[in-house]
Amino acid sequence: MKVLLVGVNSKFIHSNLAIRYLKAYTRDLDYECNTLEFSINDLKERVVKEIIKEKPDVIGFSCYIWNIQFIREMATIIKLINNDIAIFAGGPEVSFEPTNFLLQNSMDYIMEGEGEETYREFIKTLLESMQHGKSLEDSMKKVKGLYTKIQGEVYYGGIRDILDINKIVFPYSEEDNLENKIVYYEASRGCPFRCKYCLSSVDRKVRFLDIDRVKNELKFFLDKKVRLVKFVDRTFNCKDDFAKEIWRFIAEQDESVGTTFHFEISADLLKEEQIKILQKAPKARIQFEVGVQTTNNEILKNINRTVNFEDIEYKVLEVEKLKNIKQHLDLIAGLPGENFQSFKKSFDQVYSIKPEEIQLGFLKLLKGTPMITEKDKWGMVYSPYPPYEILKTKDISYDEICTLKGVEKMIDKYYNSNKFNNILKYFEEYYSSAFEFYRSLASFFQDNGYFDRNISSVEYYEIFLLFNEKVLKKSNYALNEIIKYDYLLHNKKKWVPPFINRKFDKNVNKLIRDWIKANVNYEKLEFHVEKFFIDICKFLQDGTIENRESYIIFQENGPCQTEEISELVEKLIYNEKI
Repeated sequence: MKVLLVGVNSKFIHSNLAIRYLKAYTRDLDYECNTLEFSINDLKERVVKEIIKEKPDVIGFSCYIWNIQFIREMATIIKLINNDIAIFAGGPEVSFEPTNFLLQNSMDYIMEGEGEETYREFIKTLLESMQHGKSLEDSMKKVKGLYTKIQGEVYYGGIRDILDINKIVFPYSEEDNLENKIVYYEASRGCPFRCKYCLSSVDRKVRFLDIDRVKNELKFFLDKKVRLVKFVDRTFNCKDDFAKEIWRFIAEQDESVGTTFHFEISADLLKEEQIKILQKAPKARIQFEVGVQTTNNEILKNINRTVNFEDIEYKVLEVEKLKNIKQHLDLIAGLPGENFQSFKKSFDQVYSIKPEEIQLGFLKLLKGTPMITEKDKWGMVYSPYPPYEILKTKDISYDEICTLKGVEKMIDKYYNSNKFNNILKYFEEYYSSAFEFYRSLASFFQDNGYFDRNISSVEYYEIFLLFNEKVLKKSNYALNEIIKYDYLLHNKKKWVPPFINRKFDKNVNKLIRDWIKANVNYEKLEFHVEKFFIDICKFLQDGTIENRESYIIFQENGPCQTEEISELVEKLIYNEKI
């Protein structure tokens, strides 16, 4: 018997943890089990071809909001090609309305909730039926956690007890090629909180892996030189001692280790001793995702979040002071009771913290969450199609949601990329709030059709000049220099786009280069000298624009301005003899 477990990821760089768990948990059983992974961007024809080429007897799909429609179509086509192939599905997208799903789709089984034990019993039942001639239909009806479709009828085997998490089998092996992949890992299951919009609120029994086992498994990733390990634990720091021990272990690893560990945390739960441990971690070793959702404490109560934004803000700023941990803060638009002005205030308060990334998301009414039962109370209208995103509520209109969608695109492209930081600083001075700037920029994109076509990486810079001239009615003289600086900081140094004003005295350039090579001890002498028509260093320091020529020396890893070079440049500007 051959079983094929299929993961359809949202991006190529992602990996599917669920199918690996199932395969690992049945490693000792006498059957052939292979896994295949695709992304939703793959051609359906290729995916079907690759699956059928494996000649499986059984196919299992891992289902989520981002891939469910793709998988429905795959299952239908596969059944048309070979109706003898049994197909099962598992995952959050099929666990909460399994009967309807089975009756409406070309699948034979649904595994609800945690799948390891159900899948193991499912495989054993198939093997026993083949070996001993037992009635497969009667046996499948008794498998707990399994929904079985037989001649248009659906049978349920009953609720399965939650799994002892220490029974799960580590799903990765030395043979796995994890290069350039985001690797997912969990050290706990469940969540102690009851946020109404979240599926994790359904499972409040938090279970933790043995701490020594976690360390050994993390060492595996370190030895494999995995680039990014994302913990899928819903609130990693909900158990103080557990979080401290893991963070201490990670922080103590050699600085040369290139692996980054990503954690979803509740910032208000951070304790002073935890922060002291985090302080010792090498830069980029740890990054945090912090669910703010809203800074309106009344709205937080509406979604069963008992924390106040003031507590979150204080702890986030404490971590920011460490200067070694990247923080990603989440906001959710469309929450019950929150109107446009309240969300705008939330945005501005989070933006003022200046985290490395801001995620502006939109409420999704997921099957199985308590939020679904309150949709009428809050006047929630949402898409009936995945990802079930909010369209409007009694407090926020569809047009306002569309406005926020534009802001979200601007934040993701410009703020989160960290490639336009100084350009953004220039514009923020002309607006009453950060939100108003991004709303204005999004409107400019909309009015000029930029949302309707592909934009080149260079054009994203040029748009700022047009925006400054047409919307703010300002001269581009200073902005041109700031754009030039940000461009050179993140792109090739010896070429700038033609729309950026660039005038340079080659003799002065050569004079500076010759002096640096003769007088400055660089490990690498690959550098680029650029002239600016404003005092760019002063702008970088305090945002002040002064029309005074300046020079910046760029190396591969960024700008380099030593005191010696600064003095040299001063002399050159004023035509003094070197």
